[in-house]
Amino acid sequence: MDEKTSNTNQTSTTQSTTVIASQDGSAAVKIESPAAGGTEHRQAYGTAKTENLRDSGAWRFVLPAFVVLLCLALLAIPLLILGPLLYGSLAPQQHVQLTWVWIVMILIEVGTAAVIIWGLVKIFMTQAGNYSE
Repeated sequence: MDEKTSNTNQTSTTQSTTVIASQDGSAAVKIESPAAGGTEHRQAYGTAKTENLRDSGAWRFVLPAFVVLLCLALLAIPLLILGPLLYGSLAPQQHVQLTWVWIVMILIEVGTAAVIIWGLVKIFMTQAGNYSE
């Protein structure tokens, strides 16, 4: 088997590192430490050198703005449907009064939306401050 072996002594500690590369491109790393008294076998499966891990930080503004828009939509869409139904039930030509149904449905919708919005604000708006640099 054609394997390349190179030993590298680190200057800050007394560890010896051995890198073994095979023909298929995978690499294995052995770290020998006299302090630990054993050998540790590590194998690299990817190429981390090619990944760009820099973050622009735009998600700190985009995510809360998106959550606010969804919360507004959570309130607006049902109210846009229930509002005209409530208004239509207030007309004097109606024989069956369903005003109480629309009022109860609006109260249930606003209460449910308030609980959901409170949870989303608690999750997304308070956590964004923890990631500030």
